[in-house]
Amino acid sequence: MDALAALSLQIAWGADEALDEQPIDRTRPAPVAPVPARLAQAAAVAAAPVPRQNVVARANAVAEAACTLDELRAALAGFTDCPLAATATNLVFADGNPAAGLVLVGEAPGAEEDLSGRPFVGASGQFLDRMLASIGLDRSKYLITNLIPWRPPGNRAPTDAEVLMCLPFLQRHLTLLRPRIVVTLGALSTHALTGTDIGIRKLRGKWRDLPGHDPSPRLLPMLHPAYLLRTPGAKRDAWADLLTLKRALDLG
Repeated sequence: MDALAALSLQIAWGADEALDEQPIDRTRPAPVAPVPARLAQAAAVAAAPVPRQNVVARANAVAEAACTLDELRAALAGFTDCPLAATATNLVFADGNPAAGLVLVGEAPGAEEDLSGRPFVGASGQFLDRMLASIGLDRSKYLITNLIPWRPPGNRAPTDAEVLMCLPFLQRHLTLLRPRIVVTLGALSTHALTGTDIGIRKLRGKWRDLPGHDPSPRLLPMLHPAYLLRTPGAKRDAWADLLTLKRALDLG
């Protein structure tokens, strides 16, 4: 029972996946090999904390250098400054039709997305698929991605620093896609792209301009499907927002 209680505690903390195939006895000291002085000095420099503004500037430079979607995906795969890249199983880049003119932006991948490498394939993604199907949309008619392309451990909320590191890649993604309409799902992606901290319940369903892109797409904030699964009473608002989106798409 002690082992079962320990396992339950680990699950409650969010440790729901094994990182190694074999268990590690962390009570035994690991053997330490001598390290040449020059290598130790180089390791100390590499391990020194990098100021946040430098990391964000580097993210901007790496993202801006990508001229195609394939290059942007490769740039993200090689961007190791974000600590989430080290704990995630897969990079979750995007899914759907890049030429559709409609882009949906979520928050961060969950466990199912982390394992498959595709966004919105878990319970909330399946619910979103049914929502969009009700107005005649499937993934051949839009592209879906996330603000954060790696799963935060235990599905915790991304930190402000992680958002700042990942936002340049999302902005570049939108620049390369040149969509007519961007739908943000949830508060995190809405706040990151609009720069406002107004609550998502007040922002949802109201069109906004998305500056910094040429041409400038229209942006429609919506409630996140995971929130709708937890709060069924909000589905009426979500349906109203879907009708708002459908009217815009019908008008072309």
